[in-house]
Amino acid sequence: MQKINVAELLARYGAGERTFKDADLEGVDLFEANLAGVNLQNSRLNRSYLPYANLSNADLGNTQLCEAEFGNTQLYQANLSQANLQSTNLARANLRYANLQQANLTHANLQGADLYQADLSQANLSHADLRGANLEQARLKEANLIGCNLYRAKKADLSEAKFDDSTIGPNGY
Repeated sequence: MQKINVAELLARYGAGERTFKDADLEGVDLFEANLAGVNLQNSRLNRSYLPYANLSNADLGNTQLCEAEFGNTQLYQANLSQANLQSTNLARANLRYANLQQANLTHANLQGADLYQADLSQANLSHADLRGANLEQARLKEANLIGCNLYRAKKADLSEAKFDDSTIGPNGY
């Protein structure tokens, strides 16, 4: 894994490079960065700071993003399949059409996130906070929602998801 600092990443991205697979960007500050279409597959961004960043169409498949800050981030059509987003803040993030298949979102904050048509198949959302999230047409097939808080989540179809009595549904029960 290659360690890259913020200045180098932004300079190379500005020069037209988009592929940074296996990059070590742990703890970086990319506040409001525009990295649309970037490929960070298999990279490490644990505890990174990316609020208000644009990562639309980014490939973050199998990336480590634990305890990262993604509040209000644009992740439109991003690939986050098999990504580890444990305890990550994704409050109010735009995750429309995002691929989150088999992603680890345990204890993640997704309050007010827009997950319209996002694919959360087989994702682990146990103990995640989805209060007020938009789940219209989101695919939750075999998603783990045990202990999840879905209070006031919009248009959630839980028919194929896994949940139990510890799950708080959209109606508060």
